[in-house]
Amino acid sequence: MQTASISRIVRINDHGEGVWALLEDGQVYQLEGQPYSGGSAGTRIGPLEMVTLLPPVCPTKIICVGRNYVAHAAEHGAEVPPEPLLFLKPPSSVIGPGEAIVVPALSQRVEHEAELAVVIGKRCRNVTVEAAWDYVMGVTCGNDVTARDLQRKDGQWTRGKGFDTFCPVGPWIVSGLCAADIADLGIVCRVNGEMRQQGRTSQMVFSVSTLIAYAASVMTLEPGDVVLTGTPAGVGPLTPGDVVEVEIEGIGTLRNPVR
Repeated sequence: MQTASISRIVRINDHGEGVWALLEDGQVYQLEGQPYSGGSAGTRIGPLEMVTLLPPVCPTKIICVGRNYVAHAAEHGAEVPPEPLLFLKPPSSVIGPGEAIVVPALSQRVEHEAELAVVIGKRCRNVTVEAAWDYVMGVTCGNDVTARDLQRKDGQWTRGKGFDTFCPVGPWIVSGLCAADIADLGIVCRVNGEMRQQGRTSQMVFSVSTLIAYAASVMTLEPGDVVLTGTPAGVGPLTPGDVVEVEIEGIGTLRNPVR
């Protein structure tokens, strides 16, 4: 992974307001400029452990991809689709690191899905696969939390995927990467320290650039929109009292309690 131009962009709670900032060597600095088009470090705010991190995204939509790992499709007895299978999560489902995933009373089976999350940096419509990465701001960790029983009952996925708190994202956006940098990253999910999921982005059926170009042929992608790229095998239940972690090699660890 290239490191020369990599930056880590965060959003922090500043007296009830979301403020964009840069994380450098454990210190947080105000972001000078626009987060989606690049910026520089301004006034030092303080060490990372002294700030409250918010979700590092403010999307108009979250585009998700189903069955993008062969083993995950197989564990649900499903075929890999011939082209990307897209669905949406609402922006109201987004939470940040440390915030609680709330198990809804309507569901008896809520599951984790660890995923690489790609953040769009500029408006994107009808782009080629070769040009798609030019529209990426960076990547982060995501958890496509799913009420599996409702997903199966409904026959479509809006309700099972769309509850408030069902899209943890963070802890920061890593920008300055190229497509090759994220082509073979390890993804793991742990619940209460126990390994549940383990895979690599190289196991995706459809690459990140393919997913972006495909989605942008359908809808305009706006700065801040998130593309969740699918989950490896090993999805499993979450219950109140659990702590779930999504860790992506070279990116970070997203940790959320469950209640």
